[in-house]
Amino acid sequence: MSYGIDLAQRSYVAGVYTARILDGANPGDLPVRRLGKFELAVNMATAKTLGLAVPPTFLALADKVIE
Repeated sequence: MSYGIDLAQRSYVAGVYTARILDGANPGDLPVRRLGKFELAVNMATAKTLGLAVPPTFLALADKVIE
C-alpha cells in the first residue's frame, strides 16, 4: 500500500518550474508550491502473499488497485 503525491502532477509542476527558469526567472524568486492531490495505491498480489485481507470498502477508496 502506498499513499503519496500524484506523480503525474509532480512531473507537471517540475516542468512548469523548469520552463520558468529557462525563460529567465530567478529560482529564488519562484514560489514554493505544495501539491494538493494525493493517491492511494493497493497491491493486492503482495497483500495476498502476506496473508492480509483487504476489505472491499477500503479498495473502493483506492485510486489504484494493482492485481
